[in-house]
Amino acid sequence: MGTLRYGPAALEVEFDDRVLAHVQAVISVKVRRGEAFMFSWFDTQAVGDGRSAIWISAEVPMFFRYGKSSAIRLNRHWLESMVLAAGSSQGLVLTEEPDGEPIVSRDNSEKG
Repeated sequence: MGTLRYGPAALEVEFDDRVLAHVQAVISVKVRRGEAFMFSWFDTQAVGDGRSAIWISAEVPMFFRYGKSSAIRLNRHWLESMVLAAGSSQGLVLTEEPDGEPIVSRDNSEKG
């Protein structure tokens, strides 16, 4: 499990490392473009089984910590749909990864 630390109060939210890598990539793209957006996800039963949301912008400090050191290959289609969702009025609502989609390695070369 990885952790996203967010804001001056260092709110800590746990995500699977694979999910966190995709979220980090989307946040990086949007913040680099100067685009703020809402990011929300469904909570686990351990924290209330509800839904949480945070406002993502360049002015808010963020820290990503991964549970494992291995590189994570990213799913291009999932990334593209996440970036589009982040630009919508609803913002990025975290969804399950689609199956069988092209993978992008960290050097952006496509893998099967």
